[in-house]
Amino acid sequence: MTTRDVRFGDAMTGTVSLDRPVLRHPANPVLTAREVNAVWREPHLQVVTVHNAGVARLAGRTALLFRSHLRCGVSVLGLATSADGVTDWSVHPRPVLSPATEVDLCVDGVDRRLVVEAESGGVEDARINPVEGTFAVTYSAYHGGIRNRVRVSLALTDDLTTFTRYGPMLDRDMRNVVVFPERVGGRYVGLFRPNDVGPGDVGGAYTQIRIGYADDYRTGPWKVADEPVMRTGAGPSAFSDKIGPGAPPVRTPHGWLNVFHGVRTTMDGNPYVLGVALHDLDDPGVVRMSSIPILFPSRADCRVPDTDYVHVPNVVFSCGLVREDDGTVVIYYAGNDTVVNVAVTHEDVLAQLCLRYGQDPLTGRLLYAL
Repeated sequence: MTTRDVRFGDAMTGTVSLDRPVLRHPANPVLTAREVNAVWREPHLQVVTVHNAGVARLAGRTALLFRSHLRCGVSVLGLATSADGVTDWSVHPRPVLSPATEVDLCVDGVDRRLVVEAESGGVEDARINPVEGTFAVTYSAYHGGIRNRVRVSLALTDDLTTFTRYGPMLDRDMRNVVVFPERVGGRYVGLFRPNDVGPGDVGGAYTQIRIGYADDYRTGPWKVADEPVMRTGAGPSAFSDKIGPGAPPVRTPHGWLNVFHGVRTTMDGNPYVLGVALHDLDDPGVVRMSSIPILFPSRADCRVPDTDYVHVPNVVFSCGLVREDDGTVVIYYAGNDTVVNVAVTHEDVLAQLCLRYGQDPLTGRLLYAL
């Protein structure tokens, strides 16, 4: 059996395996609404959640670009940094990305009015994609006047506090867009999860991850494939009703590591899990996908006082991870769309899940005997 010893900071050591591929940090949750509200003290900036955080290393510190629901219901993005990635988070005094206004910085040539309109309902779920020495932040922009209209937008930043907006990446509803950190075959590569056309929260296009390419990740145009590289929904699966990219892919000796999310509708809700896939280093459209999730939601993922608000039960969701030089993978994930947690794994174990216990990425058929 594949096992690997992992260590993260002074407070966590352990062994991960195919049976237990991810270890939760004992300090979870590491960031909550209480810490943010201690800094964002104005009544209109008080929040009820801190979750779905993109992650990056910045000036020797771990930086989280987290999403928070304001009490009015609008989502904004905030910044918190920590020397050890677990404790003593320094929260930026105000949200760093809120729905755009006419005075926010946009790249030349972008219609500022359309950007303001596209973001009027809130900004959510940032991925910090490190590309060519800068951070390409992809985030969901919600329209304030058209129900369920969402455009994934792009902003560039060097410091995660000052952003230059490039507007929507595509003129269509899209969620969960991540960009590979380097060009493959001379082109930039992204993973995209289309929204369904029409009513409903699961099914159809929600069960697809598609690959896209662009000569310039900033201006596009992004050419998204008509057919998915990953599809679910054809049978029993922890990912049967919804799937989407989570953290931006990272290069490993085994391939591009993709930690994604999946949903299965049950009689008591729609639990979210984390899954793992490997994309070929030279042809990211070639995918090996584990049929076994690496993390299921549990009560340990949302430890809050009884009087605190909990947004969505039975959810684990990641927008970012950090790969260490020794192959350790540190995953930052949200619990119940309410708090930020940390978990640790190793790329060798994740790769073996994909190789030994795979499923066909397009049909869902198990590639091993039960």
